[in-house]
Amino acid sequence: MISVENLSKSFGGQTLFDQAGFRINSGERVGLVGRNGHGKTTLFRMIIGKESPDSGNIILPKQYKMGYVQQHIKFTENTVLKEGMKGLNKEEKDHHWKVEKVLAGLGFSTDDMEKSPDEFSGGFQVRLNLAKVLVSEPDLLLLDEPTNYLDITSIRWIERFLNRWPRELMLITHDRGFMDNVVTHTVAIHRKKMRKIQGNTGKLYAQIAQDEEIYEKTRVNDEKRQKEIELFISRFRAKARLANMVQSRVKTLAKMEKKEKLEGAKNLSFSFRTREFKGKTVMSVEDLSFFYDKANPLIQNLSFNVEPGDRICVVGKNGKGKTTLLKLLAGNLAPKSGRVTYNPNIIKGFYEQTNVQSLVDTRTVEEEILYSDSGVDRQMARNICGAMMFEGDNALKKVEVLSGGEKSRVMLGKLLATPLNLLLLDEPSNHLDMESCDSMLEAVDDFDGAVIMVTHNEMFLHALAQRLIVFQNEGIFVFEGTYADFLEKGGWEDDNNISKTHSSEIEEDASAKLNKKELRRRRSEIVGERAKILKPFERKISQTENKIDANEKEIEKLNLEMMEASQSQDGKKIADISRSIHNCQTAIDKLFDELEILTLQHDEKNAEFEIKLENLESYEEF
Repeated sequence: MISVENLSKSFGGQTLFDQAGFRINSGERVGLVGRNGHGKTTLFRMIIGKESPDSGNIILPKQYKMGYVQQHIKFTENTVLKEGMKGLNKEEKDHHWKVEKVLAGLGFSTDDMEKSPDEFSGGFQVRLNLAKVLVSEPDLLLLDEPTNYLDITSIRWIERFLNRWPRELMLITHDRGFMDNVVTHTVAIHRKKMRKIQGNTGKLYAQIAQDEEIYEKTRVNDEKRQKEIELFISRFRAKARLANMVQSRVKTLAKMEKKEKLEGAKNLSFSFRTREFKGKTVMSVEDLSFFYDKANPLIQNLSFNVEPGDRICVVGKNGKGKTTLLKLLAGNLAPKSGRVTYNPNIIKGFYEQTNVQSLVDTRTVEEEILYSDSGVDRQMARNICGAMMFEGDNALKKVEVLSGGEKSRVMLGKLLATPLNLLLLDEPSNHLDMESCDSMLEAVDDFDGAVIMVTHNEMFLHALAQRLIVFQNEGIFVFEGTYADFLEKGGWEDDNNISKTHSSEIEEDASAKLNKKELRRRRSEIVGERAKILKPFERKISQTENKIDANEKEIEKLNLEMMEASQSQDGKKIADISRSIHNCQTAIDKLFDELEILTLQHDEKNAEFEIKLENLESYEEF
């Protein structure tokens, strides 16, 4: 068991954690969520001992081994395989097949394994560091944004790998679908505290929203009650016969804890401006070909049309030409043969991973957005800065002091400043936190123009893709259909090969595959049992809410009666009504406590059934 107790940490004037804590039990796979800059990576660094808390403790078992992927690149062996084998435990130092399996899953071919690590890009070098950690089989595996350096087939492989991880795991990722498919529990860094639940991000955020709704309702009721007590004290302080009642309310008021109003959470919230387009065809691509090395062409004889409102996603392994294709479509690269023809009424916007280099270091955020389009005035620039979470003086920050993620938000802001009818997006969710990814997905979905997007995020693919451009098996083709259609009609051949060749665990699961009739029967049993277990909780929750509502209405009625009794100076009636109000308020407080307990119990039980259903669905994958 890992225990984080009363943890506090500040940097400068910003407090990340204030007396925060949680526990990880044996075998739990825990997702860590929170907005960018709220301390997720800092917590990881404290767990591995590279940062120290201001106060509090992180308690680990003795001889507990932790695995954390190093971003620092330092290799000593002359082949990828030998470097990967450095991660093996002493008793397994010759088990090269174990390393080969992991390397293959992460996208290294058999030939790649015999090459020098220095021949590979930074992304593949980080994958090699990841492989060394995975084969070392630590007691606690800490993964910080592992999907940033993986292509879609590798992401799908590591998802299956982590689902069979037998020890503890902590995971940070902006990819909500990936996290939800892997974790058993979720911890949120929220309002400088840490909150852990059993279940995925959806259940966690729903619970937080419910808790904050209850808190706010309680706060409003408390403020209302405080005002009523203050009014009573001010009216009857001079009445000798009511002195005892007044003094009692003074004491009650002194004991009442003032609940602060919760600050609104700052989310990236935006929408793309659309330029009207009335044509039939946005763009035509005819026999497009491109290569850097003539012997190994990236794109050959690609043809397709883009129509208004299209949502086309470009998918495939890294290094196969996806970003190159987007540059060709944007006009940033010239094709070797073929052509790209735009409708003359098209205004396109291009967001590319390396475009941040086009930002001018000496400009402020506001100036970059102001200069992005002639139709942008200072007020619009400020509004877009606010939407990109550069509020107030933050809009006056120089580009040179911004982080990589902040620069990416500036690039998005520049796109927002221009009315467009074609968006070309290359991995737009990189450098965004989970909430911002949700905003991006919503903004792209709401955009009236056409969208061509490179992404490895399967949540984006399932939600947006109407057509696919697929890089697979050293070729490229257009798939007319959704991502779900693509997976159903064959999907990732490399992904299937990796599953068959390199994962005996998956083979074991496949041999135990259930037929469709049995799956339906078991699913029906679980759904029926869930309804039977949850129904009493739902009935009690409804009854409790009705009782709270009835008591609140009774208090409103009693307050009116109190005003009438005060005007007529009927001391006995005032005392009777006061007792009744006190009884109603006490009942409401008790009912809110009961409601919170019932809701937590309901959600925990529901989470257990969701996990059962997810486990049942995993049989269908293989």
